[in-house]
Amino acid sequence: MERFMKYLEELKTALDLIPMSQFDEIVDILHQARLDRKQVFVMGNGGSAATASHFMCDLAKATRKPDWPRFRAIGLNDNMAILSAYSNDEGYENALAEQMMNLIQPNDVVFAISCSGNSSNVIKAVSLAQQSDAVIIGLTGRDGGSLAGMCDVNISAQTDAIQQQEDIHSMICHMIIVALIELPETEVPTHQTVYAEIQPVSLD
Repeated sequence: MERFMKYLEELKTALDLIPMSQFDEIVDILHQARLDRKQVFVMGNGGSAATASHFMCDLAKATRKPDWPRFRAIGLNDNMAILSAYSNDEGYENALAEQMMNLIQPNDVVFAISCSGNSSNVIKAVSLAQQSDAVIIGLTGRDGGSLAGMCDVNISAQTDAIQQQEDIHSMICHMIIVALIELPETEVPTHQTVYAEIQPVSLD
């Protein structure tokens, strides 16, 4: 029991250190991307890949509202055929950037998750995003590694345990989704006319 209580205490301490002002900035960036119909690319490795897939799913589905544009969310970890093809032929360090190169446009958003902040495939993809004038959001651990300095906004989980860093990243992603869902309807008006012409497609 003592080891579990220690884990929770360390997690609580790290949660108290989350910079809420940066959290608000991330929500604003993503909300503007939705209104402007920009793409949101999400990526990570290992446990961070699982968090990225979960976040991309929630971003695409859970944030839907009548008369609002939907998020153009793209998970770079989720197509195993193309991920393995680029990894095999171009090297794993290029597998994310090569996918993104086909699609990225200025002012798109890249959401990169890496506990170390030094994953070579994430760093190469973010470097491409910088060259493409995309907006970069990072979730990292501790000092944030190289990734932290490449981001427009970065939140680092201030705990040494990778498991706790991943817990915090997952929680931040859920907090972002809830904030996007709860945005008031008054946040849309300047874009309402533009999107009124887009008729919803019936799936029945």
